[in-house]
Amino acid sequence: MAGTDAALITNGVNVRYLTGLASSNAALLLAADGQAVLSTDSRYAGTAARECSDVELLTERNVEVGLVLRAMADGRALIGYEDLELTVARHAALAALIDGAGELVPLGDSLDELRVVKDDVELELLARACDITGEAFSAVLDRFRPGVSEREFAAALERAMVDLGAEAPAFRTIVASGPNGAIPHHTPGSRPFESGDLVTVDCGARYAGYHADMTRTVAIGAPAAWQREIYQLVAEAQARGVAAAVVGADFGSVDSAARDFIADAGYGEHFSHGLGHGVGLLIHEAPWLGSEKAGTLQDRVAVTIEPGIYLPGAGGVRIEDTLVIRPGSAQSLTTITRELLVL
Repeated sequence: MAGTDAALITNGVNVRYLTGLASSNAALLLAADGQAVLSTDSRYAGTAARECSDVELLTERNVEVGLVLRAMADGRALIGYEDLELTVARHAALAALIDGAGELVPLGDSLDELRVVKDDVELELLARACDITGEAFSAVLDRFRPGVSEREFAAALERAMVDLGAEAPAFRTIVASGPNGAIPHHTPGSRPFESGDLVTVDCGARYAGYHADMTRTVAIGAPAAWQREIYQLVAEAQARGVAAAVVGADFGSVDSAARDFIADAGYGEHFSHGLGHGVGLLIHEAPWLGSEKAGTLQDRVAVTIEPGIYLPGAGGVRIEDTLVIRPGSAQSLTTITRELLVL
């Protein structure tokens, strides 16, 4: 926001982070001198007045227009805006409103970067989301049996999360059984579990706005030799990635710690996605752990470590945990065993 008179914050996640208001129609004008004006419409005005009593409230249907007019009236001509969120049409409308009397300045990802390092309250909420995820997963273990469909299992798991206190699932649960396990983001369907399947479940609970992310792969019946092989490879790769995730580590080096191990075992082409990502008010947010990503891990950053091996036509394995980077070693917030569960 340096060099601007004020920042117009329109990404709902960033508005919630800075004010506490969760709304489908809200924006925040944050001036360089610290003055803040929150705008929302009449549907959320009561909630905003209650939950954000220390912030001036402007009740408007068109929140962006209202705040830009306010900025101009206050003599704030250089207005930063979230160019990663604002559409071309909305930008054009605001530019026409200013009409040469000021300037809209793109802010890039500077506001998103504010959310990377978590405070104590955020870490507590993330931990609770992860606890609920593990409790719900444990509660439905008996549904890993032949005849239960992917869709039925996903529904039972998501229901268990809500019953245990989640606001909702953090994302649509992935349940990929048998050959579907070769599709990293398979949509649960009608395929029933069968004896001999590996089943990958990628799930998470959302609690007070914060998202958990955990993946486990289980075996239904005695696993074949090839299934045990790729499971042990992924488990070791994940352990290496977790060990590499320390304060000051390069994003690329953390990725390489896991990816190189899988590649050296001959399965490099079967691990095609990044090693992990940040989690918080979004299920996928900065930082991004990948071979071409620049940056270093900081203390109190929440990330996932999630290597996988996916064999088309046969199946796959992914193991994922949500971690908090701390001095010395990362702390895992997801604690379900990483040993292969044979059910």
